[in-house]
Amino acid sequence: MSNYFSKFPKIEYKGPDSEDPLSYKYYDPKRIVLGKTMEEHLRIGVCFWHNFCWEGADVFGDPTMNRPWLKKESPMETARERVKAAFEFFEKINVPYFCFHDRDVSPYGKTIQESNENLSTVASWIHEEMERTGKELLWGTAQLFAHPRFMSGAATNPDPEVFAYSVAQLKHALDITHQLKGHNYVLWGGREGYETLLNTDLSKEMDQYGRFLSMIAEYKHKIGFKGLLLIEPKPCEPTIHQYDFDCGHVYAFLQKYGLENEFKVNIEVNHAILAGHTFAHEVAYALSNGIFGSIDANEGDYLRGWDTDQFPMRLSEYTHVMYLLLQNGGFTSGGFNLDTKLRRQSIDLEDLFHAHILGIDTLARALLNASELIEKKALSNTLEKRYAGWEGPFGKKVIEAASLESVAALGESVDPKPKSGRQEYLEGILNTFTR
Repeated sequence: MSNYFSKFPKIEYKGPDSEDPLSYKYYDPKRIVLGKTMEEHLRIGVCFWHNFCWEGADVFGDPTMNRPWLKKESPMETARERVKAAFEFFEKINVPYFCFHDRDVSPYGKTIQESNENLSTVASWIHEEMERTGKELLWGTAQLFAHPRFMSGAATNPDPEVFAYSVAQLKHALDITHQLKGHNYVLWGGREGYETLLNTDLSKEMDQYGRFLSMIAEYKHKIGFKGLLLIEPKPCEPTIHQYDFDCGHVYAFLQKYGLENEFKVNIEVNHAILAGHTFAHEVAYALSNGIFGSIDANEGDYLRGWDTDQFPMRLSEYTHVMYLLLQNGGFTSGGFNLDTKLRRQSIDLEDLFHAHILGIDTLARALLNASELIEKKALSNTLEKRYAGWEGPFGKKVIEAASLESVAALGESVDPKPKSGRQEYLEGILNTFTR
């Protein structure tokens, strides 16, 4: 175990009245809510990439953060220290899961074989830390977007050599995720899109992407991986247009290639915003179409058109989503992964703690709010009344009618009157229960 965070206490629940900034005011892991513990409901994970790889650089400026575990002599020594630092933090923050990309935890080699060997070595260190701490892998993934070879995509690249290389890298990342008993495997197509249609064959690229996903699904069953395969939608940035634009695009794509029963979605809040949707819309769409899997819990700045990955704090938004989740049975193998990063000016190690406490307490408060909404049927009663006509005699006749003509005949027998949707009333209820 490392001592990068030795001056910080383990973050514990101390209640809403606590004046200790290094404590949870709402996240009480063992508290029972609607028959399950908070920990079981929320399934919170901490991401590896933003917290232990990022040094505060952006497209306009140099790094601002001095992370001691990144200052080692060799890439593999840095990887070893990064794993130690991460698990020390996972223990301190007191959550059960973590997530990683292959290249975040392990350095490139000179060849794909050497890169894969590096990942295998780092995975053995991760396994040791998992055994020591009891932490579990919520999901793993292959990072197929940063290296120059992926500048024109991975699965959708016009060069078959890049396609084959991508398959080799992904196969090993999936093997490692399986080896570490990961609960899910995520695919984020960061470059699976286009910059201009002038040099893009849409049909060819999408067919190759469909083939890529089909091979992954087949291999998952071959090796006996029991976790979910998850696609993470994003509309743009870095590309002009990505093929996994939003949940609707992903579902249509999966249906086209006969994969709707093989993949689900990992919804990132900031990506929903970039697609012009609300977080609740994306979750509701995925739930209603049977493709909901997991959530990258963050939020974006509505005044910026790019991915800021801020820590969750919009309580009303998360309360609404938590309500939708609870109404539909909650997570199975997914969870709330904090795919979040500090602001570039938050350079102290202590800022990592304050940020995660903020995000985790937001999730916990949202859970408590949503459970109260359910217990008091504060929203469901109005919803049931709005659609009650379909359960009545006339509604059943409409449902049972065999043709357009027969429904038209029923329509000629009625004179419907408009009824209020009561939107402001319902928004007031949500606001009342958000606290």
